[in-house]
Amino acid sequence: MIRQAALDALPVRGAVPALVSALDGHGAVVLCAPPGTGKTTLVPLVLAGLVGGGPRRRVVVAEPRRIAARAAARRMAWLLGEAVGGSVGFTVRGERVAGPGTVVEVVTTGVLLQRLQRDQELAGVDVVVLDECHERHLDADTVAAFLLDVRETLRPELRLVAASATTDAAGWARVLGHGGPGDAPVVEASGVSYPVETVWAPPARPVRPPHGMRVDPAQLTHVASVVRRALAEREGDVLCFLPGVGEIARVAGQLGGVDAEVLQVHGRAPAAVQDAALTASDHRRVILSTAVAESSLTVPGVRVVVDSGLAREPRVDHARGLGALATVRASRAAGRQRAGRAGREAPGAVYRCWAEAEDGRLPAFPSPEIRIADLTQFALQAACWGDPDASGLALPDPPPAGAMAAAREVLVAVGAVDGAGRPTPRGLRMARLGLHPRLARALLDGSAALGARRAAELVALLSEEPPREYGDDLAGAWRQARRGGDAYAARWRTEVSRLERAVRDPAGPSPPDPRASNAGEAVSSAPPALEERGAGRSPGISASPAFEARGPGRSPGSGAAPDDGAAGLVAALAFPERVAKAKGEGAFLMASGTGAELGDGSGLRRAPWLAVAVADRPPHSASARIRLAAVIDEDTALAAAAHLRTEGEEVRWEDGDLIARAAQRLGAIELTVRPLRSPDPALVRAALLDGLRSEGLGLLHWSPDAQTLRARLGFLHRTLGGAWPDVVEDGALLDRADDWLEPELSRARRRADLGRIDAGQALNRLLPWATGEAARLDELAPERLEVPSGSRIRLDYSAEHGQPVLAVKLQELFGLAETPKVAGVPVLVHLLSPAGRPAAVTADLASFWRGGYRAVRAELRGRYPKHPWPEDPATAEPTRHTNARLRR
Repeated sequence: MIRQAALDALPVRGAVPALVSALDGHGAVVLCAPPGTGKTTLVPLVLAGLVGGGPRRRVVVAEPRRIAARAAARRMAWLLGEAVGGSVGFTVRGERVAGPGTVVEVVTTGVLLQRLQRDQELAGVDVVVLDECHERHLDADTVAAFLLDVRETLRPELRLVAASATTDAAGWARVLGHGGPGDAPVVEASGVSYPVETVWAPPARPVRPPHGMRVDPAQLTHVASVVRRALAEREGDVLCFLPGVGEIARVAGQLGGVDAEVLQVHGRAPAAVQDAALTASDHRRVILSTAVAESSLTVPGVRVVVDSGLAREPRVDHARGLGALATVRASRAAGRQRAGRAGREAPGAVYRCWAEAEDGRLPAFPSPEIRIADLTQFALQAACWGDPDASGLALPDPPPAGAMAAAREVLVAVGAVDGAGRPTPRGLRMARLGLHPRLARALLDGSAALGARRAAELVALLSEEPPREYGDDLAGAWRQARRGGDAYAARWRTEVSRLERAVRDPAGPSPPDPRASNAGEAVSSAPPALEERGAGRSPGISASPAFEARGPGRSPGSGAAPDDGAAGLVAALAFPERVAKAKGEGAFLMASGTGAELGDGSGLRRAPWLAVAVADRPPHSASARIRLAAVIDEDTALAAAAHLRTEGEEVRWEDGDLIARAAQRLGAIELTVRPLRSPDPALVRAALLDGLRSEGLGLLHWSPDAQTLRARLGFLHRTLGGAWPDVVEDGALLDRADDWLEPELSRARRRADLGRIDAGQALNRLLPWATGEAARLDELAPERLEVPSGSRIRLDYSAEHGQPVLAVKLQELFGLAETPKVAGVPVLVHLLSPAGRPAAVTADLASFWRGGYRAVRAELRGRYPKHPWPEDPATAEPTRHTNARLRR
């Protein structure tokens, strides 16, 4: 029996007529409704004609998470007075509950994406509701773009609703209006909300900010203390938001003894726990949840929210081929969503575990996943859709070009697309497996070597990272999953069965028949909920599909590979650029060039080779942290990463000298090396130039005369320009190496040979001989200048200000009225005492004689009485000698 009272109480009911009218008129609508208004439950029932008396239609509702899909289906079935599987059903990965009479089916966005790839028309579907669009998960954005393409080209009658608790309504209206006469209409529904008091509860002492996946334990201790405070100060259930499963477990461990039931809600939680959290209870509860409870789920009884202020987002380092989930500060929009959960049923309170002053500095919205995530799977979906670069898709945000280029490299390497980006038959099959293309490659090629069952078991381990207590040895985790009775092992066995069926069917898994009851086929990849992703699976370049199907360390037909070898093979097939060679106990170098380290207690520390399955690189860290790996031998590494193997001559400048050797490498890993007796002269010359660029022209032989010549030429270049060369900057000289360092450079073979090149002699080749100006070098920039005493004093051209410096004893310039000039530039005269110490500096000698000389004379005459200090130096006789010498 339909629960009419419950339906009538849903606030969204008032917006339903406007929604239906807008949908009939335009075909696509944006629905904005706060959490708890019934947008996820009442709207699909009305559109399907199950309530309200409208025409019967088949409606598909797409949710971003499995837990939300199950909950929505159960709630709608309850409102109709039915069991799930009747008029309302659901399909998620590994589970389908639907029947012949199902007209509203709730699916994950991943399931819907797979269906669209197999049946672009979505035959039999009349309306699609995309729920929680504001979360901007990659699958949801992709599904929206594909559906708009279907509406524009194949099925203009297909109706589309983008529903969200809080979203950029104008932006989604533009997206849904793609190809039409204007933006899609926006229908807003107001909800019943109660006031929520904000309590700022920052830690008493500073805590370290999040670093990679790590959260300061002091922060979690503080969150637990705030939960206890909230229990003491407020009534009702407490909903606490934390970034991930690990943080939930740690906070739960610190809440022992509280007078409330502690529930842990996340995508990996057992169904019984999830159901308990979503069911009203007559005893008090503390619900520790990831972001899944922000808007996807309505948790009854909550009067208090404790917000840690943290969230998880994917991050990818394309250069190193490593990725991870990163703990970040939650956005202000997420904070509003979380706070609103406290005011759903009555006035409530939110305890925010940060200072009020920090709030304005938080990001306004979470980052769209398409901007920050690995796009390999998206790129394969776009290629299979017929738009390899996704340029024709109506996406809310375009994919970054760099991320798409990295994704294309992976897809080409695994044989999923050709050089033009078009999907190959292998790529089409990979797309149907509901796996990341890396794991699809490991499943297909691993099955040929190990059999479908064993390959499926290992790929299932890689598709959802095992719990930390399973350890960092993939083979050990495999054995633990086989005998495990925990929730992870149950999910693992379900996924193994799905993958085994999929790989045994050369055409790929078939789409489940929406009319079949309890069909067992689950065809999607995991929905992109942060708490359901494994960290560290990243988009580095995968190996060629032309992997010879042979197990590690055995010959074809010799029987099954041991567990350790099989685990290593599959991991290496999935992540060939992460095969790693030991460089010290616990330290490894991956083929990608990134160093990697094991934990101190790992049993893998002495392995000569590893296939690293899960790794992440914390921000600002040079080395990756290995979290899951398997032992392999060199043969397996070479087979799985064959495309990374190179052999050739290596001639380069390294560690201060030229090295020339023949080397075999697996990416950055050195396999064999031998010296080259006769390296290519062109490579040698290029390497020596690299050395000069990195260490400077000081590697050449610079005599004092050569240094002086360089300074003189630099002065003429600054002063006269024209044909006089730029010789001051090393870069300018190296750009003209052919003009002045030959033939000596081409004859050099090592660093010592560079030290024998006479830089002064080489610089003479740059003089403007062709114009005849070279002959005027001594005239324009003389090495020495004759002063009135008859001495020839060396000029210093190296001063940064550009004026040549003449350092001369003051008495030797008596009688000189004007400052000497070089190339028209007055020299800077450094006047010295009889002992050669600085006495004065002037660029205007005449002015010095008239004024400054008197002060110098008064100061130095008593100190140097044996030298002449005439009253009028402008008319005095210049001299290098003392008074006594002059009288002789």
